[in-house]
Amino acid sequence: MDRSDPTVRRNPVPSLLRSLMNEHLDPGYLAAAEDRDQAHTRTTRWSSGLWLALGAVLVGFVLAYAAVDAAERIPGTERERGELLTAVRDAENRAAAVEARRDELTPQVDAARTTVLAGDAEGAQVLAALREVESAAALEPVHGPGIVVTLTDPPPRPGLSDSSQRTVGDRAVVLDRDLQMVVNALWHDGAEAVAVDGVRVGPNVTIRQAGGAMLVDNRPVFSPYEVSAIGAQGPLQTGFVVSDAYLRMASVQQLYGIGFSVAQSDDIDLPAAPVRSLHEAYPAGER
Repeated sequence: MDRSDPTVRRNPVPSLLRSLMNEHLDPGYLAAAEDRDQAHTRTTRWSSGLWLALGAVLVGFVLAYAAVDAAERIPGTERERGELLTAVRDAENRAAAVEARRDELTPQVDAARTTVLAGDAEGAQVLAALREVESAAALEPVHGPGIVVTLTDPPPRPGLSDSSQRTVGDRAVVLDRDLQMVVNALWHDGAEAVAVDGVRVGPNVTIRQAGGAMLVDNRPVFSPYEVSAIGAQGPLQTGFVVSDAYLRMASVQQLYGIGFSVAQSDDIDLPAAPVRSLHEAYPAGER
């Protein structure tokens, strides 16, 4: 069969198939999209701008209300803060007055007790026992030679290792366990009395850290921390130098730059420890 014969009928591509290949969007959809762009673009932009303006007004109103409310609260807050500071100062002044009165009456009480008890042998024995107990409880001020161990916080340094255990904020600091080890070593080496920054260490006295503050008997102390110990200087210093506390602090000094020194002193004055409230008492041997 001759393909060039005009009588031969070819199978032409249908118009629908051609339109699907050439026109990817239905004419109806195309017309609707053009109509929407031409007829609604201006309205859509106008409504979007309106909503943005309303949102801006609402945000501005909320911010203005918050600012006015904060401004109204400031005087009240400052007044309450002032009242609290005044109350704290008054309480501190009352406590200081009570302590001063206690210090004034303590020698009078001791003198009256001595006068009453020293008159006979039995009273003298009771008085000697009381003085021994008071000395053990650190209830008497003491004076004498000894040694002073000084621990000092270093300036901040970047790149410290073990930062979670040895730093507060970004600073390497002396820790409460450092002071605890030094105090315990001094007791072990024969100290008769110990104080940290002038706070006498006796029974029930704690050394602990709260945040960045060092507390001895719940009193804040600050760097440099001076641990004073009264006792025989030679044995006290020799025993401390070979103790675990000395080795620990020497290592900490090299690693973190914390100040650490030991010195002898011929004139150390330590105050009496605070008097503790007595809740229960039993004669010895009855419990």
